[in-house]
Amino acid sequence: MERISVHCAVGRCFVRALVGRVPSAGVGPRQLAKPLRRSAAVWTCLMALLFAGCQQPQAPATDVAQPLPAGRSEPSPPRTEGPYVSASLPTGYAPTRITILPLTELTGAPGSAKGTSLNVYVALSDAFGSNMKAPGILRFELYRRMSRSAEPKGERLAIWSDIDLIGPTENNRYWRDFLRAYEFVLETDADPSETYILEATCICRDGRRLSTEFMLKPGP
Repeated sequence: MERISVHCAVGRCFVRALVGRVPSAGVGPRQLAKPLRRSAAVWTCLMALLFAGCQQPQAPATDVAQPLPAGRSEPSPPRTEGPYVSASLPTGYAPTRITILPLTELTGAPGSAKGTSLNVYVALSDAFGSNMKAPGILRFELYRRMSRSAEPKGERLAIWSDIDLIGPTENNRYWRDFLRAYEFVLETDADPSETYILEATCICRDGRRLSTEFMLKPGP
């Protein structure tokens, strides 16, 4: 309201300057110059006041904290290219244990036409106890079992060539899906009537070595 009153007062002054000072007949150019200059000054002031009144005052910018969603104590981390990935990824999906299954046995007889074979069944398990396929290198060693000894593993009788399971073709060749295990047939001169200790070692791709031992007893 105060701003409107000011504008009205200025308008009245402008009208008085233009109308109230209208020269009478017979006045010369010099007498007209002074009222015209006064009118121009008043017009300039009026336009300046009108222009200033059109501008709206702007409030200073302030940062307003947004409320967090329920259950959150801190803002979400900034998103980057692609999906957000947590720093704590689940682990354990790699072989952590090797087991020789009880199906392992010596078959045949020494001196026979077929000779003696060692049928080995090996399972690789992850940290959750699930049998799995995994690339690696398998090594088998056969030892004589020493009875009444603190160290039952005696003389090493055989060591076979390493079996490479890194390639998918070779890995799948030995895999038996219905057993969730690998099957290997090793030629040997061992006597099925004797007791032996079979050692299996898996050399994983990351350099870890997993080993286990199994006692081979004579069959029924």
